[in-house]
Amino acid sequence: MKTIDEMLNLDLLTAEQHHEIGAWIARANSPEEILKMPASLWQAVERASEVMGIDEDLTRPPSLDAGGADLG
Repeated sequence: MKTIDEMLNLDLLTAEQHHEIGAWIARANSPEEILKMPASLWQAVERASEVMGIDEDLTRPPSLDAGGADLG
């Protein structure tokens, strides 16, 4: 929910889209149920995710200093 709240705050989702997506997620009993969200809502989330660079963050290799590991 935090991510869709951020999308709303950045004006990447309308208040109505935010409400509908949040309600769908709240009703879903499983990830599979979330995946059944209507296409128009998925498209809104995908567009907002693209603007926010979420896919890039998820596919970027971790930095060598991730987790504070001491390699020296």
